[in-house]
Amino acid sequence: MIRPGDVVTVDFPGVTGIKRRPAVVVSTREYHNHRPDVIVGVLTSQTASAATPLDYLLQDWVGAGLHRPSPFCAFLVTLPAPTARLIGHCSERDWQEIQVRLARAVAVSAGGTAGGDGGTHPQEVG
Repeated sequence: MIRPGDVVTVDFPGVTGIKRRPAVVVSTREYHNHRPDVIVGVLTSQTASAATPLDYLLQDWVGAGLHRPSPFCAFLVTLPAPTARLIGHCSERDWQEIQVRLARAVAVSAGGTAGGDGGTHPQEVG
């Protein structure tokens, strides 16, 4: 079973058809126990295009099974789990940095309150 921090290749639909690309699994084991899909964050070989505070250049990319330096981008996609092929796993330091980027990008916390922008729910704005 795939787990958070795994590096996989998945089929991404795009403008010119489907392309197999590397990604990092960000969905939890609990999610996988109840859902037939997987949530991944995109990895790209275009290091120059990944220049936001939400991107992170993997330091241990060879150990993760990648062929070239690859930034993680907080661009999340949900895809069918059977299409994910395991190629490696993030090092502890890379996984920690990816989680920091995810915390900046997604308004959720373990306590159930939104993070990032102060946690204001759209219905509370008045």
